[in-house]
Order: sequence, then structure tokens, then C-alpha cells
Amino acid sequence: MLKKLLGSVAFLLIASTAFAQTIVSTTPENKKVILEEFTGINCVFCPDGHAIARNIQNNNPGNVFLVNIHAGGFAAPNGNQPDFRTAEGNGIRAFFGANFYPSGMINRHQFNGAYVLSRTAWTSSANQILAQSSYVNLAMEADIDVQTNEITVHVEAYYTANSPVGTNKLNVALLQNNTLGPQTGGNMGNEYVHMHRLLDMVTGQWGDDVTPTTSGTFIDRTYTMTIPPDHNGVPINIEDLELVVFMTEDNAEIISGNGTYPTYSNFEFQNDVTAKLIQEIPNQCGIDLAPIIEIQNTGENPVTSLSIDYSINSGTVATYNWSGNLTSLQTETIELPAISYDLQVANTVNVTIENDDDNTNNTITQSFNQTFDFANEIRLVLNTDNQGAQCTWEIVNIDGDVVESGGPYGNNMVINEIYPMPSNCYVFNLYDSGGNGGGSVALLDINNEVIYSSSGNYGAGESANFSTEGFLGIGGNILDGIAIYPNPAKTNVTIANAENANVVIYDVLGKVVYSKKNIALTQEVEVSKLQIGTYFVKIDKEGQSKVERLIISK
Repeated sequence: MLKKLLGSVAFLLIASTAFAQTIVSTTPENKKVILEEFTGINCVFCPDGHAIARNIQNNNPGNVFLVNIHAGGFAAPNGNQPDFRTAEGNGIRAFFGANFYPSGMINRHQFNGAYVLSRTAWTSSANQILAQSSYVNLAMEADIDVQTNEITVHVEAYYTANSPVGTNKLNVALLQNNTLGPQTGGNMGNEYVHMHRLLDMVTGQWGDDVTPTTSGTFIDRTYTMTIPPDHNGVPINIEDLELVVFMTEDNAEIISGNGTYPTYSNFEFQNDVTAKLIQEIPNQCGIDLAPIIEIQNTGENPVTSLSIDYSINSGTVATYNWSGNLTSLQTETIELPAISYDLQVANTVNVTIENDDDNTNNTITQSFNQTFDFANEIRLVLNTDNQGAQCTWEIVNIDGDVVESGGPYGNNMVINEIYPMPSNCYVFNLYDSGGNGGGSVALLDINNEVIYSSSGNYGAGESANFSTEGFLGIGGNILDGIAIYPNPAKTNVTIANAENANVVIYDVLGKVVYSKKNIALTQEVEVSKLQIGTYFVKIDKEGQSKVERLIISK
């Protein structure tokens, strides 16, 4: 149980007909819905359940709150999979007898004698609850001290009518959003975004007793606890936390509820933005590049504008002026405008944000490599799923012209086509309008060199750059006879017919692992100490250059 890691929970109780509430409404309201969804990480249809629950919430803003409980067989991790289960979640599943996934409870109410409902029944059941009046209103607020990771949760309840039972139970659930992890369904692989994931029942398995429960009673409780860095080895990010409160008549029958996201306080700096990362950049062949970065407000004050300088290979510095409203610990993903650059075998993007109270976190870099020339004919092997109309693709050359395209397609089709590709630099763009990928896709040249491949978990889409023979290498006969063999290599590789050339071998991160000037006509290179993987061999001679791919195997 997470709470045992958190330490003791303190609360203050006031029960009086002379109320002094600050955040809860005293006006009678209809019930709010608490949808507890039983889910997992190895569940084909759970993403569909999540989508249904999200639609119910989106259609009833402020009146529907989601709690995703990882429990049961589909939540059990295999191998190195994360463990999202909780003791309280297991207890809730066992008590109500949830044995199929996804399934869910709407306010722990029995519909036709059943607490646990299939996902097809959630919308109609939620609508029934939303139309009913509630005899108690709830409100909550929370704050996290970023220096100590202590969270303070303040809950108020006000009874607008009498409860049918003398004692109710107040429940507070701590949830985490935006957790990347595995999911069998959803075509996202290990990058599925798990939301509203139950971490802990702050008030214990079945809540704190509340009495009296008569009209005019005001309840005020405050809980404090320290949030640990992880739960079951899964990191807890305080910026992704959410809280849901609800009142029950016993262990079942939720009367109503509410929810909130915490605020944050006690920051070291008033004004501070962290440049967190530049998204990974695939191999490039020279098309103007638009870096995608992520920033985070790590200060007390909101950020509404920010100047961002960026360059590639120490070239011309471009400036982008961002505007928005970034509150404490919020993150923002920004696609910077594309800029041109001089392509090298190994390239570096540098991004710097404007000075603030702490300038140690204002600069980030990312490296990427030059691609190599593929054959002048490529093959596309594309499999659609049962939503083929969502799938489209295009190939765009360095001038921005679409030279090939396809889709939308029918369901469960296999597309296997060959396309001529004159010497040029291209980008292959794959799209899925549904945002959940589709069937497997592979783009290869006629020599079966892989340009792009996906098992289908490409989300809303992915891209890959490639060039075809003659584009990256400078024309001429000087380098035409050069050979690199064996390839793949294990212990030694020979570079032949490149006398007096300069050779540099790079790994996929752009690190130089070998270099030699003025090589022999037949140059032997020992590679036995290199790690298994892909490397790039750049050969320069008399102002001409070419790049070949080298595979190291064992």
C-alpha cells in the first residue's frame, strides 16, 4: 500500500450546523459521476474503454471523474513490464467481483443487479446518475511543496438534505496521469499513455467515517503526506498527479464526488524555465529541419512569453518567440520553424532559451546523423487494419514536391508497390487520422535495405528521411571503385581502392570510433572491439566524399 510508504495521514474534522465553508457549494446539486474502470497493460480492448470513458467526461465537463484501477490478470506485469497495481485497487476489484476487462462501475451503483458493467453500458448508466439529485456536495483543493514533496489535501462537504444512513464514508483517491507504458491494444507498443491511474486511497481502503449526515452539516478535513519518488518502481511525477474525492453510503453507492489538480508552492526560483529536451531526430539528408523541443516551467510564476534561439552545426542562429500560459511544472511541446543547414555526417542541434533566475538549465543539444544513399527504386509494403480509411502516406522531395502518395485505403488490405526514385533527398510521411496507428509498414529499397519499418504502433504518424544513389556522394570517378568488405563484419573490415583518402567511422550517435588519413590502397581496419550495430564510414578524397553504412555483427 502506498500510504505505508507515505507515513501517517493527518486530518482535521469539523461537524457543525453552523458552517464556515470556503470552497463547497451550499446549493443543492445533481450527482456527479465517479467512473472506476478496471483496466490493465495487457488488454486488447482497454484502450476502447478508455476512449469511451474520456468521451463521457468530455461531454459532461466538471461532472464526471475517472479512476483507472489496474488489477487482475490483465494488469499483472510480464518480464520487465511496470507494475501499476495497488493494494487498494486489488481490494476494490475483489470486493465487487470484477472479472472481465475493460469493465467499470458508475458510482458503485447496481444497475439491473450488477455493480460491474461492460463498457457499452457506461454512457447510459452515467446519464442516469447525472440526472439524479444529490444530498451532499463535495469540493477539494490540494497543494504540493516542491521542496519536500509534501501534499496537503483540503476537502469540504456540505449536506443539502439528510442521508438515509447515519454514517457516510469520505474517500480521497490519488491518481497519476501521462505515464508511458505497455499496452497490448491501441497500437502504441510501450508508448501507450496511461491516464487517471490509481496510486493510493489517501483515506484508506474504504474511506473515513463521516457523521452526522443530516441537512446543514458541514465537513472540513485536511490530509497531509509525503509523496515518495516511485511506486512499485514506477516514478511518481508530481506534475502529473490528480485527486478525486467521493462520498459513499457504505463501501458501495457513491453519492457524489469531485476532483482537482494540485497547485505547487515553495519553488526555489520565481521565474525559471527548463529546456528539457529536443526530440530524437532521425537520419537526415538535407531537408530543412524543424526541431521539436519540450520546455517546463520550474518557477513559481506563470510564463507567458519566451525567446528561443536555435542553430544546427553552429550555423546561423534562428530565434522563435513563443507565447502562451505555462503555469508551475507544466510542460509545453514546441515545434520550431524549419531552418536550413549544411549537412554533415554527424550533426548537432543547439537550443538556448532566454536568461531567467536560473541559467544552468537553459541550453540543450541533440545529435543526428546523415543518412546514406539507397537504391533508386524503393518498395512500400503497407498493411491496413480494420480502419484503413484512416491511413495515408506521401513521399516529398527536397524541393517540397509530393512525388508519390497513397491512401486512404480499404480495411485489411496489403499494398506492395515499387516506385522509381531519381537521385534526390526525400521524406516519407506516414499518417493515421485516428491517431492510433494501423497495420505493419515497411519502406525498403530493391536491395532490401530498410528505410522505415513499424509494427503498426505509429500513432498519428511518423516520418523518415532518405536519399537515393548519387545525391549525397559527389559525382565523379574517383570514389566509384571503392569497396568496403566484409559487410557485415566481425573482426576486420577492408577498405579497398581508396589510396590516400581520409576515412572516418562514426557510430549512430555521431561519435568518431576510427579515423585515419592517407590510407593505403587496401586498408585493413580492426573492428572486433566495436559494439554490435550500425556505423557510418565517410571517405574523403580530392574534394569528393561518400558515406557507406557498415554493420558490425558477432
